Amino acid sequence: MSIRDWPATERPRERLLEQGAGSLSDAELLAIFLRTGVVGKSAVDLARHLLNQFGSLRLLLEADQEAFSKQLGLGPAKFAQLQAAQEMSRRHLGERARQKTALENPHAVREYLKSMLRHEPHEVFGCLFLDSRHQVLAFETLFRGSIDNTSVHPREVVKRALANNAAALILCHNHPSGNADPSQSDRVLTKRLQKALELIDVRVLDHFIIGDGDPLSMAEYGWM
Repeated sequence: MSIRDWPATERPRERLLEQGAGSLSDAELLAIFLRTGVVGKSAVDLARHLLNQFGSLRLLLEADQEAFSKQLGLGPAKFAQLQAAQEMSRRHLGERARQKTALENPHAVREYLKSMLRHEPHEVFGCLFLDSRHQVLAFETLFRGSIDNTSVHPREVVKRALANNAAALILCHNHPSGNADPSQSDRVLTKRLQKALELIDVRVLDHFIIGDGDPLSMAEYGWM
């Protein structure tokens, strides 16, 4: 049966408009993105099939073009649409993070950093540069690969802080495993960066570790 033949109260698009996007399941949200199904499958059926193939919505969203495009009902055009939608979401979160100071808007900052790093398949280290009022100046990805106190070079972080004329910054990196607990190397690295940045009067406000769930704040745990 086509979705158009379903009762209006059960159609994903109508439910989204009436009840909000949060009321829909992953499959229903994906069905709205897909718009149409394939022979023998409605858009919702196809969405359920794709989620089963990839294992979760997050894994589908993080799939590369080759893995994504070879699936039933998908292709390069859908991949481009999905990448565009995700980039618009990241830019929206970036604008929200800039509306107030980082200390006044901690939830928006966390969501922005998560959107920038959670999808990365390898460890990525970045900095959110702030002015003297702790408003966001810029976000930069500085290092990729295995992040430890030898692969992240304090001098490079200092150079970028000076280039951005930052008065403070927030460090962040992701754990692709999803476990946001800091390692001993994470703690050692944080201390090294704090000491290096103190020499140029730049404060390190926090170090967020991005995994599954909410980003972990090392400052909140007293590890800085």
